Amino acid sequence: MDLLFYGVIMLCVVMFGGCFAFNDVYRKMRGGGLKISMQFSFISAIAALVIMIIWNMFFEIVKEPTPQFSVGFFGLDIGFSWFTAGIALIQTLSGFAFTFCSFMALGKINLSLYSIFSMLGGMVLPFLQGIIFYREPITWEKVVCFILIVVALFVTLEKDKTGKKKGGTIYYIGIFTFNGMSGVLATLFEKAPEPWKNGTDAAGLSIYSALFSLVLSSFILLVFLRKVKAPKLTLASTGICALSGVTNKIANYLLIIALMFVDASVQYPMITGGVMIVSTVISYIKRTKPSKRELISVAIAFVGLLLLFIVPMIRRSITGEG
Repeated sequence: MDLLFYGVIMLCVVMFGGCFAFNDVYRKMRGGGLKISMQFSFISAIAALVIMIIWNMFFEIVKEPTPQFSVGFFGLDIGFSWFTAGIALIQTLSGFAFTFCSFMALGKINLSLYSIFSMLGGMVLPFLQGIIFYREPITWEKVVCFILIVVALFVTLEKDKTGKKKGGTIYYIGIFTFNGMSGVLATLFEKAPEPWKNGTDAAGLSIYSALFSLVLSSFILLVFLRKVKAPKLTLASTGICALSGVTNKIANYLLIIALMFVDASVQYPMITGGVMIVSTVISYIKRTKPSKRELISVAIAFVGLLLLFIVPMIRRSITGEG
């Protein structure tokens, strides 16, 4: 069973790599800016909402008990609980806070530091959450893998030659925290007692999250950014947004399912290390040669992931555990 969900996690890693590629194409099409980012969020939320409704109707993997109180949505019973709605709302607010910090940070810190703090937050916070609050076992391969991936991230660190202003500390903290909250909230939802969720499941959480994202991005665009000028959306850029939204939402949904079977302290180092490797592969596909630093960091991350895969398998074969 573990191997099956390790495979699911690695599939999600490839999907996240695809999202990064879509985002890069979108940025090259339209440039940067807060309004452009909000438009991306708006279109992605619509696509994510549609795909999760279809997914819930036809392909839902885990069926929960019928909720005592539920919400009908386009003829679909997605259930309701204040806990699930609260987690979805916090996910949405955290995601928008991350977008804002990212937008502000890139004017003050270099891209290398931005990437490191973003990926560290996405790994460290869920890892510590699993160990401290859910008493997941601390094994030497988890610790070594964690350390190797941290080292691999810092190997990619380059000196800032752009002359950007100092004073980006608050944005380091924001990027680290808000990106980490994605994994923390997913783990919190999956590990919560069933009565709190009132029969809602990962698909319901994904639908509520997409709804909140749609509402919030619409509000920001109409109220705060209505008069801000930006390049017009084309059919191609709209399609890129939609593809990214669908891919990202399905990947995050599958990761919540995987948390039923794989420790958070295993899953999130796998994601961080895996994304580093996939990003390098994508660079080769795009004929953008990675630097020596990037290749060294990928090699270190790969060793860490191998330990995380192989050592538990050897331990189970010796002890005879399932």
